[in-house]
Amino acid sequence: MPAAPGLTRVLTRYADGRSELSLDPDLRVFVADLVRPYGLPLREDLLAEGVGHAYEELAAGLLAEALGPDEPADVLIQAFDSPDVRPGAPTSLALSRSCAGTPTALALCDQGTAGAFAALRAAFAYQRTGVARRAVVVLAEQTALHHRPPEPVTMPDRHCAVVLVCETLPGEELTVRQDSGVAIGSAESVAEEVRRQAKALGEEAAVLLAAGLEVPGLDADRVPAGQPFTGLWSALADRLPGWRSERRPVLLADFDPRLGVLSTLTLRAGPPS
Repeated sequence: MPAAPGLTRVLTRYADGRSELSLDPDLRVFVADLVRPYGLPLREDLLAEGVGHAYEELAAGLLAEALGPDEPADVLIQAFDSPDVRPGAPTSLALSRSCAGTPTALALCDQGTAGAFAALRAAFAYQRTGVARRAVVVLAEQTALHHRPPEPVTMPDRHCAVVLVCETLPGEELTVRQDSGVAIGSAESVAEEVRRQAKALGEEAAVLLAAGLEVPGLDADRVPAGQPFTGLWSALADRLPGWRSERRPVLLADFDPRLGVLSTLTLRAGPPS
């Protein structure tokens, strides 16, 4: 069977405490410069205390665990929603030095929970065009926001990183969809689209829903609240090996109400190698 982009490994790691970079005096300068045009106040208490974690420190060891020295990456895409505490430096470039090869490194942000799915779409596009044999997606979130936002936002309970390794797999059928606009303008239309995709996978499908996504009448596992960006993918890391061994199709779904974007991933594994 022809090979297509697929997920070969999904690993997750939580961390406690803080990064020493959260005490870097340049962090205050950097955040102040970013929020000044919008008139947003700094969280001087958090800046003085030193709260938060650097994404390079969160993910570097996990990358080394996910990829061996003889498994070079061609593309590395970092996606995040809550900001890093490393002031000003491109973390994706720093992370590219934590795995074999010399991958093209880029970052994706400001897309809410849809950002993780968008990063996977980009990774698969690199693979389909032949630019990348192996692409790596790094998802990360940390608990501190060093300014006061104009409206309440949900921050994660813990620091967390997830690494997804994308390689070609014979017979794999993997699709990432993102829908917005009138077609998903109501809670019921969102739920109906998720039910439709689950039905298309068959009765044996394993369905995993992000926290806050309500789909009445659908037998699904629900991700607990607390990790708005990485929670769905951490749950996938825990469950995917078992679902693969059972040869079950998989559906992941998340809806970002701020952006009005429904994101789904469907996976049908190929034959056992």
